[in-house]
Amino acid sequence: MIDLHTHTCASDGILRPEALVSRAKSQGVTTLAITDHDTMDSYAEARIAAEAQGVALIPGIEVSSTWRGRGVHVVGLGLDPDHPELQHSLRAMQTVREDRALAIARALANSGLSGEQDILRQARIEAGEGSIGRPHFARALVQLGKVSSQAAAFRRYLGNGKPGDVKQAFPELEEAIALIVRAGGVAVLAHPLKYKLTRTKLLELVGDFKQAGGAAVELISGYQEASVTHDLARLLAPFALHLSIGSDFHLPDQRWQELGCAGILPDDLLPVWHLPALASRMAVAKPESV
Repeated sequence: MIDLHTHTCASDGILRPEALVSRAKSQGVTTLAITDHDTMDSYAEARIAAEAQGVALIPGIEVSSTWRGRGVHVVGLGLDPDHPELQHSLRAMQTVREDRALAIARALANSGLSGEQDILRQARIEAGEGSIGRPHFARALVQLGKVSSQAAAFRRYLGNGKPGDVKQAFPELEEAIALIVRAGGVAVLAHPLKYKLTRTKLLELVGDFKQAGGAAVELISGYQEASVTHDLARLLAPFALHLSIGSDFHLPDQRWQELGCAGILPDDLLPVWHLPALASRMAVAKPESV
């Protein structure tokens, strides 16, 4: 079982890398990629845990980017975590995220929520070692008693179009893909159905993605009905791109995003792990005990 899209506390997940690897092992995952948002800080700890537990670990990341003014995520698989240009770019992205956190706290205060500094401080606590995102602000608002649930926080303050929906100056899609490729990785368009695009716009996105050097699309993201998978596969077929699969795991007890819940890729499709750049990485990553 392969899961190539997961998150730890280094971004917006809640498990430490070692704990995520252990949970993946218990769920039957044999090949794993941790793809935290705009950081690879979890890789070193995860690698040690994976070697100890017999899980093949693929270096991964999820890079935030912009396409025609929309936020689009690109998963990078098999890239060199120590690549100098990659590390420089990731440090710059973390600065952008920090500036955004300050802007979100200010926007929430301006929307009528008192205690801007208290909100920001609690969001930092919720983020732990990771960079602050909207999920951390949602948890902070719950902890401070300003909303009854994280869902309510997004519905009233943090969802799309709400006061806390502060946009970031992330790189264009083409730049994100180029960064991954230059670092020796394979660029994968993450969860294409989550952008809520029309079929026409989705085809345009995939076309632009391929033209910019993208190699694969995430065909299955989390638990997904077989009919949805088959429909998306038919839509993507003319592009002849390789296909990936991942749970987009963030925290336990969400069965629709549990580790390994995406199942397996249909046999008649082109798996992303057959691409030479990733196949060589997987051969290196595979523990001898497997």
